Formats: sequence, C-alpha cells, structure tokens
Amino acid sequence: MRRLAALLLALAPVPATAGEDICRPVEHRDRAFTVCTADLSRHRIDLHHADAAGRPLATFEAVEATGGPVLMAMNAGMYHSDRAPVGLYVEDGRETAPIVTREGPGNFGMLPNGVFCVGAGGADVVESRAFAAAPPACRHATQSGPMLLIDGAVHPRFLPDSPSRNVRNGVGVEGGRVHFVISDEPVTFHEMATLYQSLGVRDALYFDGRVSRLHAPPAGRSDAGWPMGPMVAVRAR
Repeated sequence: MRRLAALLLALAPVPATAGEDICRPVEHRDRAFTVCTADLSRHRIDLHHADAAGRPLATFEAVEATGGPVLMAMNAGMYHSDRAPVGLYVEDGRETAPIVTREGPGNFGMLPNGVFCVGAGGADVVESRAFAAAPPACRHATQSGPMLLIDGAVHPRFLPDSPSRNVRNGVGVEGGRVHFVISDEPVTFHEMATLYQSLGVRDALYFDGRVSRLHAPPAGRSDAGWPMGPMVAVRAR
C-alpha cells in the first residue's frame, strides 16, 4: 500500500527526458522517501523565486523556462500568502528578505532554525543565529525551520512517538554532496531527521510540509500542487 501511495503522490507525471537521474527511493523505519543527491563537482544548485519584474515564478515549469532544464527541483523554504519568502532569501548574490533570528510560532519559529547556503566554496546548512553572527558568502541562501539535525543530533523538540505526520521535504549536506529529501508518505520530524543521520549528514534543514513537491524529469516525476514560493533547482554543470 505504501508503494501505491508513493506513486499516487506524483499526480502529474512527466515523460522521462534525457539527463542524469539523481533521485532514488529509500525506505527508512518502514517509511518511503525519495532522496535526490547533487554532487557539487558535477552539479550546479540555484534558487529561484521571482522573475525580473518581481512576480513569483510559482511553478516548476517557470523555473525551467527561466533557467533551463533541471535534473531536480523542489520547494525550498516557507513563504507568505503572496509567496514572499519567510526569513532570509538570497538569489544570485542579491538579498531580498532579511534573516529572522527570534523565536516565533509555527515550524519556522521552532528554534533552532537554519539557512541553506550555496557559495563559491560549496554548500552548507548553518544555524540561523550562527549565520547572523558571522554571515558566510552565499550566492544563494534560503532560511527555513526547524533544523532537523544540529551537529549530528536530532532537534531536541522532536518526539519519536509524535502523532504529527505530513509529507515533508528538506536538505542536508554531507561533504561535497547535497541530499534533498522528500517523503513519499506522511512522516514525523523525527523519522526525517534520523533518515538524514543514516545518510551521514551532520546538519539538515526542514523546508516545508504538506505543500512539499518534487520535480525530477529524468525520473518521470513531477508532483502537482499549489503555486510555490522559493524553489531550488539542480542542473548539470
């Protein structure tokens, strides 16, 4: 049944296209996930939010029309009703939303939260207050929350037996590899965090839940859903 549910999540499948399939199915604690791994020596990671006039792109189709075909794309951070980013957002070196370090309501405000940063030297996930104290040079950056892993440890507020389950997605960095994960069925924060531990990741960041979507043309997958705010794309260099 889980495998059938995972297939049904891809409500608008697209034909497989030429390109490297960087995504693979993973089962963890009897839950189905898809893990898409970008190798920074061979792949480029970009964030996309709005066009030149400031209008949110909102769809994977618009991301590809703007920047070219992708190996993978997914939603990459929380957003307001007008699809503006919640928290820090940097695209091509231009900051359009400031960092937020205070505690607040909802998942974003469940400190510690963090920033996914892509720079000339690679990529990293950095806790938000540490980021604010000594900002690294990011060509692209998106803030979200909560952190899933902090220096290898599961976020202290995650409960192994939590009843709260959603389709969720996030990002974690392991050396020169960036692992983008989406659950193919509703999962807890704790299940997602421990999946990242199994991948050898030290710091991982939650992107969002319920609205989580994956676009992976080489795998023939493109999830349907509501218009999005920030999105991340992986392309061949």
